[in-house]
Amino acid sequence: MRILGACKELGVRTVAVYSEADRDSLHVRFADEAICIGPPRSSESYLNIPHVISAAEIANVDAIHPGYGFLSENANFAEVCEASRIAFIGPSPAVIRMMGEKDRARSEMAAAGLPVIPGSEGVVADEAAAKKTAAEIGLPVMIKASEGGGGRGMRMVRTKKELIPAFQTARAEAEQAFGSPNVYMEKLIEQPRHIEFQVLGDRHGNIIHLGERECSLQRRHQKVLEESPSVALDAETRERLGAQIVAALRAVGYSSAGTVEFLRDASGKLYFIEMNARIQVEHPVTEMVTGVDLVKSQIRIAAGERLDNVVSTFSQRGHAIECRINAEDPVTFVPSPGRITAFRVPGGPGIRVDTGAYAGAVVSPYYDSLIAKLVAHGQDRAEAIARMQQALDGFVVEGIKTTIPLHKRILAEPDFVAGKFDTGFLDRMTAAAPK
Repeated sequence: MRILGACKELGVRTVAVYSEADRDSLHVRFADEAICIGPPRSSESYLNIPHVISAAEIANVDAIHPGYGFLSENANFAEVCEASRIAFIGPSPAVIRMMGEKDRARSEMAAAGLPVIPGSEGVVADEAAAKKTAAEIGLPVMIKASEGGGGRGMRMVRTKKELIPAFQTARAEAEQAFGSPNVYMEKLIEQPRHIEFQVLGDRHGNIIHLGERECSLQRRHQKVLEESPSVALDAETRERLGAQIVAALRAVGYSSAGTVEFLRDASGKLYFIEMNARIQVEHPVTEMVTGVDLVKSQIRIAAGERLDNVVSTFSQRGHAIECRINAEDPVTFVPSPGRITAFRVPGGPGIRVDTGAYAGAVVSPYYDSLIAKLVAHGQDRAEAIARMQQALDGFVVEGIKTTIPLHKRILAEPDFVAGKFDTGFLDRMTAAAPK
């Protein structure tokens, strides 16, 4: 729905693809044309490259926007698009492949001058190498899937006894989730904050950054709430690190939207961890504080426009917070698929809702549980929090359980209000809640 809106503003006709499970989805209804590409299982529809390309050729499209899931970071898909003379709205296949191999991306960014967490030089091949690397880095360490993300293929190791079982489990998870058992190892940063920078690059070598987002509110490495700017970053750090990021991405020829992710340790030092070569779920908070439409920018850049025409001027204004509204039990986090019987979105100054849900819609068990993104913008963080609180109170979803009550609890926590949190904040908060 977000991409359809950007296309309509640009006067671009749209073709939606959908699985049989999404036949009644809003994106099918609002697109100029819609084509079914297979059964509910994603491997037979949204991840089926021949089906997607066949639909694109039938509809005679000029470009494909992959969104932020499924094939959005699949270098093979981007190559097939190029071979089919269809523009892929994203980075080049070579850059997607490089950033998708997390250990290689880490090496490339280190070579380009970004600070990285001490870790293995490339893939940790076997148990002997795992023991040697852990001894060199020093416990505790994190084992991570080389081609992974979202917490899969990731294991924390604090003792020697845990190392080999964790190594074996991470490899097995990586193989199952990403088709590759390759893992690498990094020093564990204790109680970190997760901070990421939004970037835009064109196909003429021009790169800019649009400031950072704070993404430390996570559960099992999955983001729950994001905001911009981060209360943990001062202007000098933002300017210095932003310039380093721009130089590094110019060196690798990056284009389109992307996000460079860092961990900040207790001393305030930031370390590069990975780059997502796509638009992010949380892109609206950056749009709200900068006024830059990132999705329209992606489309115009893919059409060959120069960055200075796409984004003339911008500045950070105020503060924005995004709550991910998931179809989940707010206490147990068990998915809650089913039919939505009532659906009312909030409004008012500074409030934005990105959603594909509606009263009568069925939340499928086949895909991600995200049903809406609620965003609040204010002149400062205190106003953004206040607006988000009233918006959550006015957001009505019936028939299924959602995480709205969880977000109300987060915004009422004194430490959140004070900006005192890290990636373990949500786990500690839920563990302390009365059962």
